[in-house]
Amino acid sequence: MSFGDEVGRNFMSENNPSLNRFIENFRDGTRVNNVYLAKTKNTALTKNGKEYLNVTLQDRTGTIDAKIWDPYSPGISEFSVLDYVYVEGNVSLYNGVNQLSIQRLSVAREGSFFPEDFLPVSKRNREEMKREFLEMIAKLENPYLKKLLENIFVQDKKFMQDFSIHSAAKTVHHSYVGGLLEHTLSVAQLCAFYAAHYPDLNKDILVSAALCHDIGKMKELSDFPKNDYSDEGQLLGHIMIGYTMLSEKIAEIPDFPKVLRTEFLHCILSHHGELEFGSPKKPATMEALALAFADNTDAKLETMREFIEQGEKSGKAKENAGWIGFNKLLESNVRKSMF
Repeated sequence: MSFGDEVGRNFMSENNPSLNRFIENFRDGTRVNNVYLAKTKNTALTKNGKEYLNVTLQDRTGTIDAKIWDPYSPGISEFSVLDYVYVEGNVSLYNGVNQLSIQRLSVAREGSFFPEDFLPVSKRNREEMKREFLEMIAKLENPYLKKLLENIFVQDKKFMQDFSIHSAAKTVHHSYVGGLLEHTLSVAQLCAFYAAHYPDLNKDILVSAALCHDIGKMKELSDFPKNDYSDEGQLLGHIMIGYTMLSEKIAEIPDFPKVLRTEFLHCILSHHGELEFGSPKKPATMEALALAFADNTDAKLETMREFIEQGEKSGKAKENAGWIGFNKLLESNVRKSMF
């Protein structure tokens, strides 16, 4: 089964007691005995100088901070980051946040788990998003831009398949299977709305640039389950990577107009809007400005949505009359609308 099938398999009903195996359902006092993905692992010392392990466990519903207080216990086997591990332990609250104390751990036997259960997945149907994405390409009128996008997303089916399951970020927003497709489609749909509302905008340049604006993330971020920055990603960043990828694809199309190439690529280079946000150029055309606004809108609203969702799951929203807490990225105290 593929990653995008409506958040994986809905194989558990609400009456199934094994539902508690998912991290989003952990509560103070929950007894845990199941398989999880070991996302991170590092050694630390207690105040008394005793060694212990910090581990981040993950499944498709989220992550939890876990501690192995006695890493040399016979019940704790050797394991590595990104191993699927079977753990036994107890959940408790620490500073208002769930924490898992692990008593037993072993590397899970291959075939005893479904990998898609351990990766966060878009709530949207991936095949439906792919259809909408390809429909936007089919509606392009400029023959050069249409040819460019067809070469990338239609003719190269392997690339489109990989693009549709890739993440849009490591942690900030849309950092899940299908996140890059979901974010890109959302930005392109906002841009199509802008083009309808502001007739001075060149719709084909704007929508084409929106569909390609984050293509560099295919090389900036590694595949799941790692989903981390590559060397190329850290040294160059997705904007420059995407600019290079698209420049090479444009070079393959005979007689691609020079002015069209320049204005299209300018949108890619400036889509973060500001130099301090990583764009090597600030928007100088209406299309570039519209794309930067659309990208920022979708990223910020999704960041807030995910933050509110986490607050609801943790109970913070209910306990504090809708207030979730301060979000560093949004630089604001966030409240869920209670009306």
